[in-house]
Amino acid sequence: MPLAEKKILIIGAGPAGCATALRLANLGIKSIIVDKAVFPRDKICGDALSGKVMAILKMLNPEWIGEIAGSEKNIGSYGVVFTSPNGEKLRLPFGKVPKDSTAPGFVSKRIDFDNWLIEKVKQRSEIELLENTEIRNYEATETGWKAFSKDEKIIEAALIVAADGAYSSFTKDIAQIATEPEHNCFGLRAYYSGVSDLDTANFIELHFIKDLLPGYFWIFPLPNGQANVGLGIRADYQKKKNLNLKKELFRIIENHPQISKRFQNAKLEDDVKLFGLPLGSKKRKLYGKNYLLTGDAGMLIDPFTGEGIGNAMVSGVAAAEAINKWLVTDSINDLANYQKVIERKLWSELQLSHKLQQLANYSVLFNFVVKTASRNRAIQDTFSAMFYDVNIRAKLKSPKFYLELLFSNYKN
Repeated sequence: MPLAEKKILIIGAGPAGCATALRLANLGIKSIIVDKAVFPRDKICGDALSGKVMAILKMLNPEWIGEIAGSEKNIGSYGVVFTSPNGEKLRLPFGKVPKDSTAPGFVSKRIDFDNWLIEKVKQRSEIELLENTEIRNYEATETGWKAFSKDEKIIEAALIVAADGAYSSFTKDIAQIATEPEHNCFGLRAYYSGVSDLDTANFIELHFIKDLLPGYFWIFPLPNGQANVGLGIRADYQKKKNLNLKKELFRIIENHPQISKRFQNAKLEDDVKLFGLPLGSKKRKLYGKNYLLTGDAGMLIDPFTGEGIGNAMVSGVAAAEAINKWLVTDSINDLANYQKVIERKLWSELQLSHKLQQLANYSVLFNFVVKTASRNRAIQDTFSAMFYDVNIRAKLKSPKFYLELLFSNYKN
């Protein structure tokens, strides 16, 4: 079979899978994308669309940014509020935003955002979408793979892109990468209406509560007066602290001195749902003979912020570009290069976030940093810049940075 005619099979039609298929389509390459769900479908998530997401969408089609900004299903977000264990607040914008420009980030329910992406996929003749198709088994062949679905379909492909999320059977069974508690997080999500005192510029809120460290409780504003409310904690700490996360969520909402006041007139709008977050705090091999791992299936979630959508879409685009070269050469070196690209684009950031996650476990230090930064505009600017500049974020793991903070605090 000529290389140009080889079938590319993408398992999973979330942000990673859609980004892969859409980038391949832009490169003139056909693909088949399968998902066990029928869209629209819900996905348990914090629902935040970062600047990375906006950058990928702009690269795929610049007109899509206007669509996102103009939709009533999305709400623009301009920053984040960190609250330390002792209640100090640090309000940080996502850098400087020019007037009349779109927001640097958005919050959108995944049921809406993922369905919007699927509609873009359906518009491309280069992409064949198979919904309600759950792949149960894989068989390596001389020319690639056979994928066997629950309803007894057999799909033959030259290369597989695993984009089937945190519980990827391909990652576990074929790539043989296991989930490890110290590199995994449990998240709990609920939708509420009527939460009071949401930020006027729709800043997302991360509350670092002592019992959850190094995890946090979050409140993300949504359209129509709703909010995505949840908490996340590393799996090993959850076990060590013996936490029932659902009870912990309600305990915070009902009893926390500051948070409970904001939920006095709030109403739970949906079931509370648990999900897994495989963290990118450890390097894994993301490629093998005729396959690539992307997004949550590649365990690329940010250990500190919990960002998954942006990293998933970055990896999807990188996978498509690696496949574009592989179709010409049929060399595993091009698949290996995908690993190098991901490490170049994401590893420094993931490694630094892992350090920050570890630092967040020290409540005294966290209280000190937030208190000092909240009183010093120059330090606030440094923290704001870390959202888009990894070199600046690197300062946060240096002892020198905290000595400078201490000196600054002493002078004030």
